[in-house]
Amino acid sequence: MKRRWTVTNETDHGRTPATHGSRIDAYVDRYAARATGMVASEIRALFAVASRPEVVSLAGGMPYVTALPLDVVGELVADLVNRRGPEALQYGSGQGDPALREQICEVMRMEGIDAGADDVVVTVGSQQALDLITRIFVDPGDIVLAEGPSYVGALGTFSAYQAKVVHIAMDDQGLIPESLAQTIYALQASGQRIKFLYTIPTFQNPAGVTLNLVRRRQVLEICQRAGILVVEDNPYGLLGFDGEPLRALRADDPDGVVYLGSFSKTLAPGFRVGWALAPHAIRQKLVLAMESAVLSHSTFTQLAVGQYLATQPWREQIKTFRELYRERRDALLGALETLMPEGCTWTKPAGGFFVWMTLPEGLNSKAMLPQAVDKRVAFVPGTGFYADGSGSRHMRLSYCYPQPDRIREGVRRLAGVIEEELRTVEMFGTRSRGGHSGVDTPGPDLA
Repeated sequence: MKRRWTVTNETDHGRTPATHGSRIDAYVDRYAARATGMVASEIRALFAVASRPEVVSLAGGMPYVTALPLDVVGELVADLVNRRGPEALQYGSGQGDPALREQICEVMRMEGIDAGADDVVVTVGSQQALDLITRIFVDPGDIVLAEGPSYVGALGTFSAYQAKVVHIAMDDQGLIPESLAQTIYALQASGQRIKFLYTIPTFQNPAGVTLNLVRRRQVLEICQRAGILVVEDNPYGLLGFDGEPLRALRADDPDGVVYLGSFSKTLAPGFRVGWALAPHAIRQKLVLAMESAVLSHSTFTQLAVGQYLATQPWREQIKTFRELYRERRDALLGALETLMPEGCTWTKPAGGFFVWMTLPEGLNSKAMLPQAVDKRVAFVPGTGFYADGSGSRHMRLSYCYPQPDRIREGVRRLAGVIEEELRTVEMFGTRSRGGHSGVDTPGPDLA
């Protein structure tokens, strides 16, 4: 006869069967301290709502992969399996496929980077590269400098490793060097350890602004004098709407910059192929961290991306993406200019996926979101892009995925929500306290 085992909890009234919830609570008590910093991003929480067909999503930054020649990609993948299946389906190197690393160097040359394949580490998207860099450098309580606002995925990574994020103020020309210098001086004078500056200098996420060439030199000089590593995240650099790609920070400081790149925006995110270009000593640690995390990256996706680069007109495909996103950017900016009520302002990106909008005084984008979803339009509240949860007067609007007509309809719906909120404020006073003023406010943010 089999013995039936019962798990019980001790209570004042004797032994009672344990509930599923109580077991979960017990596990929570055993989590590592760093797990408390692991929370869902505001963008991820929006996906279920924004994916409903009746909702115009100006929220997620999803590339428009339908613009790819999907039949060609399918044939390419089938050919890869037929010709190189045993190799493609096997374990690979922790550093990444050597041929793909050479091709990545060719891609980076478009932004002035002269690098060797030995210093490239292929990763599962650039997000993993950022995670590995943070894992290598950050101890609990260390400082990471980041633009304010900053990429929500980066903030989640820094929080998970218990870093303290200090935001550097921005304006329409990107990160403000004077603010960076003042912040570094104040932090170092107080004995705090700054591990690196994290920046998206080109078509920044979420603000859409670009660090100009003069400021790029100034930022590098400031960090060189202070002995601070720069982590340059550049997923959008080839997606500019005017002229040639800007020169990357890494092109002018090979020893002081770790460059993060990705094929998610210029090919497709489903391949999950990104990379880090790092100085030699850091590269060695990245390979070790990569191997301990996943043993090896997917050989199949690496070879598929490599075959695409070797056989397809990928530069022409990037031009196709640029024109498509330019049209959608123009649709969004035109609709904002026509439909938004007085007091709203927004950035005017020269590339990338995003516009950063500032609401009139007294409005709160996070408080507005349920009403907006009810009106069948979605955006990302600005609070998700600050480590301290400020930014409530701001929202990120994405134009990369919806068709231009849908973008205009989404803005029409959003403008109606904002006008209704303004009427509420006029009748009853401020809906909620305004947040950090974002890219249009100078000076360091030491909160």
